[in-house]
Amino acid sequence: MRFNLSEITELIRERRTIYPEQFSERKVHKEQVELILNNGLWAPTHGNTQPWRFKVFMEDGRQKLADFLSETYLKLTPVENQNDQKLAKMLTRPMRASVVVAVWMERQKEEKILEIEEIEAVACAIQNMHLTATAYGLGGFWSTPKLIYTPEMNEFLGIGDKDKCLGLFYIGYPEIEWPKAHRKPLEYSTEWITQ
Repeated sequence: MRFNLSEITELIRERRTIYPEQFSERKVHKEQVELILNNGLWAPTHGNTQPWRFKVFMEDGRQKLADFLSETYLKLTPVENQNDQKLAKMLTRPMRASVVVAVWMERQKEEKILEIEEIEAVACAIQNMHLTATAYGLGGFWSTPKLIYTPEMNEFLGIGDKDKCLGLFYIGYPEIEWPKAHRKPLEYSTEWITQ
């Protein structure tokens, strides 16, 4: 076997969502972010289209993102549906994280590959990113507020009409004990067909 399967299994099973509110003030280094993104590039991709794209918000760039998220939330959400807690998260989460990566899918001009397959490739890239963050001992949170799927988000990111933002990936050092989790046993989700 070429790799230590028990370590890989442990890494996969130890991956957790850790929210920005649970991050410490310790800074994540740019070199760590580069490795996280580089590992994202190695996700499976039908037709080798490599549709993933990243915009990295660090330092003062996080405030730019926080301002956009909060202003756009207020603009797009009817007053009667606005929630103070959601608004507070839009404002504070980017500032609590050391890094926020907007991950988006660049739609292939020829559109030979189905859009859903491009979306799936980007989701796999995010999983690679999250696993790499976990290996570093970093917390990760893949956030998908509704407003990321809007034309306003595309305009903010400077991306095309057919492109799609698929999430904001928050990265930081956790100030909590690493969370425990469980999954249902395999038999709940698997059917074996032998003939």
